[in-house]
Amino acid sequence: MDESPRQLIARQREAEPRYRGLESGHRACQGCGEALAARLVTEVAGGDVVVANATGCLEVFTTPWPQSAWRMPWMHSLFENAAAIASDIEAALRHQQRPTKVLAFGGDGGTFDIGFQALSGMLEREHDVLYVCYDNEAYMNTGIQRSSSTPHAAMTTTSPPGRERMGKRHLKKDLLSIIGAHHIPYAASASVAYPRDLQRKVRRALEISGPTFLLVHSPCPLGWGHGGERTIEVGRLAVQTGLFPLVEIERGAVTAVMPLRVPRPVSEYLALQGRFRHLFADEPRAREELEHLQALADHNIAVYGLLGGAPDALDADGADTVRRGGAVA
Repeated sequence: MDESPRQLIARQREAEPRYRGLESGHRACQGCGEALAARLVTEVAGGDVVVANATGCLEVFTTPWPQSAWRMPWMHSLFENAAAIASDIEAALRHQQRPTKVLAFGGDGGTFDIGFQALSGMLEREHDVLYVCYDNEAYMNTGIQRSSSTPHAAMTTTSPPGRERMGKRHLKKDLLSIIGAHHIPYAASASVAYPRDLQRKVRRALEISGPTFLLVHSPCPLGWGHGGERTIEVGRLAVQTGLFPLVEIERGAVTAVMPLRVPRPVSEYLALQGRFRHLFADEPRAREELEHLQALADHNIAVYGLLGGAPDALDADGADTVRRGGAVA
């Protein structure tokens, strides 16, 4: 008897290799950088992993009860304890002598702020966990409030520009340096705009025994005020201006960077985003803040030695060329 369409589809699915990770069908906004980042990370991680996911956008748009877009063991934790939950899972698996890799996911709210204590403890105790922070630079899930990851002068619902200040007054927390100060085996920054570089760093982290950390810059069209079709363009400019340098740190020392041959002006990055539109008003305060943000990017370029005479790694195809010890690999 001929197969029905439903039977045919079921048989074809059984014949295909099973994808393990974040599937389609979630409810993220169009152009969501965080959804893309999670997909890129889980594609590399493979099937033999367990994920502890902090409360936040990623948890909310992937698991509206009773549905789930995850095709791997996945656990929802609180904002503050994803790293602690991951530590417990890792300890249990190690006791059972199982090689399953443990990942912890959190946004900047659950990593830079609310969950930092648990994260620091996880790193200090040397649990064999890869912690991935999807950095969209504000509390997007609860209404676009500022976090300690929000850039200086950015507009959020709790840092509006006005007579007293031009957006957020404080600098973005340098979390990667703080993580590096724990002297863990490996920590790195990455961007969804450079997927090959991001996935290479995930592979590197998963190969290492001990705690590892990945900070993934993930543009948010809703919170940043840009079209969903411009997510990759915005992400690239964050890197190309020096505002979000791509670096690797091993045992507290910077071992690799993605070099910039000709850094782009910071104004090109800011002009694409509604959260910085107040900086383009014709008034002295706005010009001062633009100069301030350019100075921050210049500082990053100088501190990390991003200027390189080698072919520019930041081309259209997202090449992951990096400089190691003065040479380009």
